[in-house]
Amino acid sequence: MFEALFQTFDEPEGGVALTARLAAFREELAHRKLTGFVVPRADAQQNEYVAPSEERLAWLTGFTGSAGLAVILQHEAAVFVDGRYTLQAAKQVDSKAWHIEPLVDPSPESWLAQHLAAGDRLGFDPWLHTTAGSERLAAACAKAGAELVAVDSNPVDAVWHDRPAPPLGAVAIHAAKFAGVPESDKLAQIRAEIGKLGTDALVLSDSHAVAWTFNIRGADVSHTPLPLSYALVPKQGRPTLFIDHRKLSNSVRDHLEQSADVVEPDALTPKLTALATHGATIALDSATAATALSRLIEQAGGKAVRGSDPVALLKAVKNPVEIAGTRTAHQRDAVALARFLAWIDREAPSGKLTEIDTVEALETFRRETGALKDVSFPTIAGTGPNGAIVHYRVTRKSNRRIMPGDLLLIDSGAQYEDGTTDVTRTIAIGTPTQEMRDRFTRVLRGHIAIARAIFPDGTTGAQLDTLARQFLWQAGIDFEHGTGHGVGSYLSVHEGPARISKLGTTPLKRGMILSNEPGYYKTDAFGIRIENLELVVAADIEGAEKAMNGFETLTLAPIDRRLIDRRFSKKEVKWVNDYHARVRNEVRPHVDEATKVWLDAATAPIPYEDHFPG
Repeated sequence: MFEALFQTFDEPEGGVALTARLAAFREELAHRKLTGFVVPRADAQQNEYVAPSEERLAWLTGFTGSAGLAVILQHEAAVFVDGRYTLQAAKQVDSKAWHIEPLVDPSPESWLAQHLAAGDRLGFDPWLHTTAGSERLAAACAKAGAELVAVDSNPVDAVWHDRPAPPLGAVAIHAAKFAGVPESDKLAQIRAEIGKLGTDALVLSDSHAVAWTFNIRGADVSHTPLPLSYALVPKQGRPTLFIDHRKLSNSVRDHLEQSADVVEPDALTPKLTALATHGATIALDSATAATALSRLIEQAGGKAVRGSDPVALLKAVKNPVEIAGTRTAHQRDAVALARFLAWIDREAPSGKLTEIDTVEALETFRRETGALKDVSFPTIAGTGPNGAIVHYRVTRKSNRRIMPGDLLLIDSGAQYEDGTTDVTRTIAIGTPTQEMRDRFTRVLRGHIAIARAIFPDGTTGAQLDTLARQFLWQAGIDFEHGTGHGVGSYLSVHEGPARISKLGTTPLKRGMILSNEPGYYKTDAFGIRIENLELVVAADIEGAEKAMNGFETLTLAPIDRRLIDRRFSKKEVKWVNDYHARVRNEVRPHVDEATKVWLDAATAPIPYEDHFPG
């Protein structure tokens, strides 16, 4: 019925079928006189989504999650994954060939310190690890009396005979009507930050930062319009953009050359070496810059200053044009969401729909807006027990039929030129149990607490995170992910540096966009998550003695009233009713009559008298 353009449901190859690759890889290590090697799930810029040519971890082990690492020794091998992917790794990785270990506690370095022997030579690719990561590996080797060896070429590539070619996605100029600020103004801001750092130059090793600075977008990785590239911005003089010229049309290149020298990527190493030879101090982003960059700067006589990329914070604070664009994008997305939710309510109770059907349908409704560029991440559509898997991705093998009595959790997003969206709704199929309603209501109350929060300038996400969890904690339950992440402007749907989580130390500033997505997951039963995107705005409080901020909700989609157990305060009821009135007013004029009927019912006010006062 529906044709999906941006997502597939194929089961990735894995398990014992890949064991021969491990044997061939060990032979290559022996040839290089290495007793072990570390294979991270990473490219040279630590991107969340990587090109097929960079999927070394998946090719070697079968594990396709977005966070992981493998260590291969002569007689043992281990795949390290975080808690989101424990179940997935167990299904994809051959347990006879690989141990499956936690990524965080204990760490891979702890495992290495126990399994390496004195005199071992552990190899690593310095272009795929940050300096902090390589220092941790070196410490683990030292503890065991082993040596950490930086390789000149990656041994995985030597045995990956059908490795895809690097991507050559065409680069486009991100028009001023979307970007809002010209490159010249952004470069002036960056130079001011370089002055504060006291360095001679800044390396932009994050392609998102390059895309934002030069107002370009590309197509080198899935779901994020990234042109893989680097840039070098000196304190004075013209910056240099390092990008494969095959990605550039004549007009795009002419536009870029108004602001920068445009050269091939392989010019980065000699350019940095030349600067460093004169003793330059060069700033690097500790989160995305490969340790190879630090090494070549310091070996050439320069000083590498590692810290936070100042562009990350500049990019996170959206300008008025970007803010207007994201509002428009969310209104457009809301129409597709309303059509989809109405369709689900009509069709799902029959028991004929599957998870794949919902993914295809939602993407189709978004395509019919005429503005969809991509989904912002693969849609998570989990019904029943699959909904309890936080980062579930449906395949043809795992595809589950949606049955009455299920909860359907659907987490999805879209990439439009004027904004990036991310929204999760949990939908009752048939009659929910009292436990489902209790858990949903606790999650919703936490969501509302974040949405209604008022906080002073300088407040961090860690200070707000508790608000989302308080009602779950009262029942002795919690969720094991952050409450919210930053979101880009037609860039990454997971954007730093700000986030709402226990680890969110960056102050929230007006103009930032963050998700608000508390949840609850009962293993083998159901999952619940409610997610809207929020814009940090000024809060006008009479008599306030300091600048105060709050949130403007950007997402416009009904919340399933059938799952609310009506133990709200009046303020919470008012929030739901006000939100639904806004959804109805902004979406109703743009949908068909059948969807209008559904929308009117889905957003009908909840009577105050049915609730406790408060």
